[in-house]
Amino acid sequence: RKLLPYFFHAGFDSDNSSGEFSEANHKVAEMFDLDPHQSNRTGKHNGETEIQENGIKRHTSLPAPMFSRSDFSVWSILKKCIGLELSKITMPIVFNEPLSFLQRITEYMEHIYLINKACSHADPLERMQATAFAVSAVASQWERTGKPFNPLLGETYELTREDLGFRFISEQVSHHPPISAFYSEGLNKDFIFHGSIYPKLKFWGKSIEAEPRGTITLELLKHNEAYTWTNPTCCVHNVIIGKLWLEQYGTVEIVNHSTGDKCVLNFKPCGLFGKELHRVEGYIQDKNRKKLCVIYGKWTECLWCTDPTTYETYKKNEKRGGEQKKLKPSEDVIKSENDEADDMPEVQETVQYIPGSKLLWRINCRPPNSSQMYNFTSFAVSLNELEKGMEAILAPTDCRLRPDIRNMENGNMDVASKEKERLEEKQRAARKERAKDEVEWQTRWFHQGTNPYTGTSDWLYSGGYFDRNFSDCPDIY
Repeated sequence: RKLLPYFFHAGFDSDNSSGEFSEANHKVAEMFDLDPHQSNRTGKHNGETEIQENGIKRHTSLPAPMFSRSDFSVWSILKKCIGLELSKITMPIVFNEPLSFLQRITEYMEHIYLINKACSHADPLERMQATAFAVSAVASQWERTGKPFNPLLGETYELTREDLGFRFISEQVSHHPPISAFYSEGLNKDFIFHGSIYPKLKFWGKSIEAEPRGTITLELLKHNEAYTWTNPTCCVHNVIIGKLWLEQYGTVEIVNHSTGDKCVLNFKPCGLFGKELHRVEGYIQDKNRKKLCVIYGKWTECLWCTDPTTYETYKKNEKRGGEQKKLKPSEDVIKSENDEADDMPEVQETVQYIPGSKLLWRINCRPPNSSQMYNFTSFAVSLNELEKGMEAILAPTDCRLRPDIRNMENGNMDVASKEKERLEEKQRAARKERAKDEVEWQTRWFHQGTNPYTGTSDWLYSGGYFDRNFSDCPDIY
């Protein structure tokens, strides 16, 4: 059994927890083969590396494979929590994946080539089409229903990828409510990408819905353009019974604040018969609301672009064609034996191509052993690397140094569980000490301000992180 996608980090594992469920962490550890030396797991999972073109070694596998979650249910936890706030529930580590939410945010950068493409185009329409980047950012969530670790207050994560041309820094700037702020810039000084994420959770009985709050901003410096948007709503079905499955829905508006152009993308809910599951449909319009092109596809697969007339003609012909072909069930769909579960609808496995369309983006293939590695992408597999010498230059608050995540990645689940509980206790004690002394928490790398393009409240990068003066960083581990 898997748990929740990355937006749902806000609802669980709070330092405000009563600690009532901490025992579950140790009990879960005993349920599995937790000794990595005696594991009978198969596959090559020794943290293998490959040499990329630029000579940098990157992991192609995690040090230890994930364990089976099939014998453990979310309901066994949630039934003890009826009437409590979601923020007061501590979930056993069995439901986690070995990444912090700050690392999960960094997965925005997996498809950075779309930003590079936007920077290179002279035509503003071509640049707007490259904002398929906003869709590619949620693609890593597909089948990733494991729960990232909640960042501790003051936790940070940095990533510099010279081969991809960017550097990235994030910080957990608030714990109640949980807010994660991030900032990235092109090494060629061609773009700035920044924002903050703090989802609002709703529990509907069978499902948990996360409405994302916070503005995402992309600035293309060469073109003096800024784009802003907010992510779609994310929903996980069958949190109590049946097979978990995920959908994204809602309207995402990407606004070019320089030209007035707008890209409107409708992430469609699956509907009664599931025909719209994972589908995205939208258009780009100019400041006079004239449609310039239509965008269609799936956030789990690819996005295409065509002109509005061609699209309308295709749609009319499709309707005249009568009944659609029977939808082919996905191999991933497993029907639950329990009638009370909301079974994932049958889905068409490919997007119907409209002749003359231009491909905007396609999801990267995942590594062949992805299912044994929490369904990580190749990009995600490398995010927790800690090579020799890195520790000396990282901030002491960096996620890579978190002992609970590191032990989980290495397959030491019992140690990871105890370390997770220790860190939560340490965070609670620090908060009480600040309250006693009437001292407010001070963020280190970000400050609260106003987004210059939307006029709304935002967390902005204060600068200075890469000067590497970490002398006043808090002791959180």
